[in-house]
Amino acid sequence: MEIKELYRLYREKYLVDTDTRKIRKGTIFFALKGENFNGNKFAEEAIKKGASYAVIDEEEYATNEKIILVKNVLKTLQNLANYHRRELGIPIVCLTGSNGKTTTKEVINAVLSKKYSTNATLGNLNNHIGVPLTLLSMNPKTEVGIVEMGANHHGEIKLLSEISEPSLGYITNFGKAHLEGFGSVEGVIEAKSELYDFIIKSKGKVVVNQEDKIQMERSKGANQIFFDESVEFLSANPFVSLSYKDEVIQSNLLGQYNYNNIAAAITIGQYFNVQLDDIKEAIESYIPKNNRSQVIKRGSNEIILDAYNANPTSMKAALENFDKLSGENKVVILGDMFELGKDSGVEHQNIALLSESLHITKVILVGNNFNSVRTIAALKFKEFEDVKTYLQKNPMNETRILIKGSRGMALERCLDFIS
Repeated sequence: MEIKELYRLYREKYLVDTDTRKIRKGTIFFALKGENFNGNKFAEEAIKKGASYAVIDEEEYATNEKIILVKNVLKTLQNLANYHRRELGIPIVCLTGSNGKTTTKEVINAVLSKKYSTNATLGNLNNHIGVPLTLLSMNPKTEVGIVEMGANHHGEIKLLSEISEPSLGYITNFGKAHLEGFGSVEGVIEAKSELYDFIIKSKGKVVVNQEDKIQMERSKGANQIFFDESVEFLSANPFVSLSYKDEVIQSNLLGQYNYNNIAAAITIGQYFNVQLDDIKEAIESYIPKNNRSQVIKRGSNEIILDAYNANPTSMKAALENFDKLSGENKVVILGDMFELGKDSGVEHQNIALLSESLHITKVILVGNNFNSVRTIAALKFKEFEDVKTYLQKNPMNETRILIKGSRGMALERCLDFIS
């Protein structure tokens, strides 16, 4: 079936699904395949549950007229998303970067939704499947799309850019993330800059922090929109406070490292002619969730929960910000950082040394990698069960606590043992 004909079927409901457990009536089911599953086997089940059509790429499962056979289901999904993006003809804001993608996307969405009907990436569905699904979740009522793009190998941002065809792009930063896939920080810069490369060729626009020399260099040749110079950092103790056109904005985002994320959202809001009062209200009312820089009270303790993910760059920023916060009793609980490849040992050692050099009462390190570092006084626990036992036997009071680690460490579990 040609994409044009498949698109006609999609326009009947503007619904696509890839999981038979979440089938919606009238949807088109795309039978994706992975290492441990074959969606083709569930095509008939999807139809029985209410899907209007199922798209498969193995002929033996083409058992009725509602099942559409194609050469490659994933490629068809991506092509349909790109076709839809072109048919919509709306501004698409795409962003990537090593740290802060999801938070920045959420703040941009909060700002733009004050004036427009927006549609943004849900959660972190930011890969070769998530981006097409995000685009296909947009409908004729959508006025601006906001697409988060993630990657851990070269060529991925290029592919996602080709699918999304961004009219405006933003890269949060270049940091030490996914070094196992990118090889080095230079590899990270090359890979993330694939967004700039696409926009330069397509004559779109990019939002750039003019104080970031690498970003300025990599975006040269693009139509650059610089951070609004009337945005000024005021403080972060613990939440970021800033000034914008003589208006003070008090955010619910922690740490000076989040200032750039807010500045980018303000700049993009201004580009789309969102009113100052609306920008201020959007930023002040946005509250992070899903273990991202959340401030949680447990008894007399204040916990900064930043356990959604971690890499050396974000870990360093979080520690340095925590060091600046007031409080006599300060404890950090740090979990292993993943996907660092050959640099893992050095990077974990560097973070351990940094944590012990700061004004922090107690450093608690959790995981196989941190268990192998050299420390002076830090407590090291190889398994979560060990740190759980420690927290149960050593209750904390009137303490400010930072919890940060990679997603696989699931350090939010510590909350259950802090009273």
